[in-house]
Amino acid sequence: MTKADLVAEIASKTGIDKATTMVAVEAFMETVKDNMIGGENVYLRGFGSFILKKRATKTARNISKNVSLIVPEHNIPAFKPAKTFSAAIAAAKK
Repeated sequence: MTKADLVAEIASKTGIDKATTMVAVEAFMETVKDNMIGGENVYLRGFGSFILKKRATKTARNISKNVSLIVPEHNIPAFKPAKTFSAAIAAAKK
């Protein structure tokens, strides 16, 4: 599903026009992104959490140049689905 598909489905379910729905979806994504850039997690009860995972410092190898590199500690964004969401997906696959 693309963002356009998501907007079209929300617009059809709510009766709100696509332009207004697109603004709302964009605002949601921008808010999540801004909060995560600021170091905050975003929790949506019953759906899941947008969290920051910390990656520890590690040594990597560039095998073509036979060189070791130090990859510094950094954060990556991740999504952790809620238990009810995961259970619903598992039940749908059966």
